[in-house]
Amino acid sequence: MPLAPPDRSWPYSTAGIPDDWFAQLPGIPLTKREVRLLILAQLRLAATSCLWDVGAGTGTIPVEAGLLCPQGKVVAIERDEEVCALIQRNCQQFAVTNVDVVMGNAPDCLEAIAHSPDRAVIEGGRPIAAVISSVWQRLQPQGRLVVTTASLEGLYTVSETLAQLPARNIEVVQAAVNRLERRGRSQVLAAVDPIFILSGEKLE
Repeated sequence: MPLAPPDRSWPYSTAGIPDDWFAQLPGIPLTKREVRLLILAQLRLAATSCLWDVGAGTGTIPVEAGLLCPQGKVVAIERDEEVCALIQRNCQQFAVTNVDVVMGNAPDCLEAIAHSPDRAVIEGGRPIAAVISSVWQRLQPQGRLVVTTASLEGLYTVSETLAQLPARNIEVVQAAVNRLERRGRSQVLAAVDPIFILSGEKLE
């Protein structure tokens, strides 16, 4: 995929950076732009928000959130050193300076993070129920939690865990997006992998 030149930045006040502007590694998940926009909408970020992204992958959410929260803090959590370096590269690409990259396995590494979040998104980590519970313990009152999963089993587990916490104002959205692509002489609609996006609030 083509990569953005080193001096390219995102000059807009809205999210939606094209996928191929990010540096990528084979096999490392990238949250597609349309899904990313839904996640960011569910997070309801403020300029001063502290966001945790557990399982940050390529770093698309941390980059977008870092730009949207210029007085805030983003903590991107990944277990692989090479993937952490990729997130840092993408932050540098877009001149995002308010993202801390933490290398570690969730939920074990979460307790040592200094900044408690008022917003959190979980895009990875096993077992997912334990990760959700650990993040929830650190989530500030009135905070919001967003969790993504691609499977029906994951949907059940996340829903059950949020209900037990208990999270309030739970919402479930299934993102089913199609993109127009050219294949040979034809233009076809190609599906982006569907995903469930669950969100809830910690009211106490």
